[in-house]
Amino acid sequence: EFPELELVNTHWFETELGKPSSEIVEAKLGNTRILFLARHGHPHKVPPHKINYRANLLALKKLDVDEIIAVNAVGGIHEQSVAGHINVAHQIIDYTWGRETTFFDGEFKPLDHIDFSHPYDESLRQSLIEVLQAMQLKHGFSPFGTYAATQGPRLESAAEIARLERDGCDIVGMTGMPEAALARELKIPYASLCLTVNPAAGKSDQLITMDAIRQVLAEGMNEIKQCIIAYLKS
Repeated sequence: EFPELELVNTHWFETELGKPSSEIVEAKLGNTRILFLARHGHPHKVPPHKINYRANLLALKKLDVDEIIAVNAVGGIHEQSVAGHINVAHQIIDYTWGRETTFFDGEFKPLDHIDFSHPYDESLRQSLIEVLQAMQLKHGFSPFGTYAATQGPRLESAAEIARLERDGCDIVGMTGMPEAALARELKIPYASLCLTVNPAAGKSDQLITMDAIRQVLAEGMNEIKQCIIAYLKS
């Protein structure tokens, strides 16, 4: 879906921890090698709580990625995070449960602990921020964002969003964890571009509908693509 890219190969294999969500597409932009993995599968069908995050990250590691740019569709809690706005997340709070959250489970790898004080790679974050600053974005961007990772697949209640706001969260999504922590365990620099696709529950008088979300996605993902292409060329 990126006309600027030259498709090279597809990779589909099973890891020691199961199958990734989808085949991994390999492409090139000039001399830069790019890999794309659809975390919800292709077509989009795997719910967030059933994604095999460990297999996804392990597959990317085995293909020698040296950094990961995650793309997340989120609900906006902060007043700046209107539909179409982009946040470069800087912090995360995990509200999920029951997911396989670590490689250090005593079976796949011996017990170990990572420093997760700052979940996203700051160098990669700053590089993405510089690219976004140079773009003419219709709904702007914020060089920050505390991401609330919720279980899904349902959207949140207004009371839940009020709680997340009291906790200091700016945006809410369902796939930010354990993905960010697993990347840290594998020592892969990881940053997230978060596209707000709707005001979170209770932040608007309008009913949240999938049709409205898809409309914002179609426009906003074009800006996300432009950002990624500009970063790859930088």
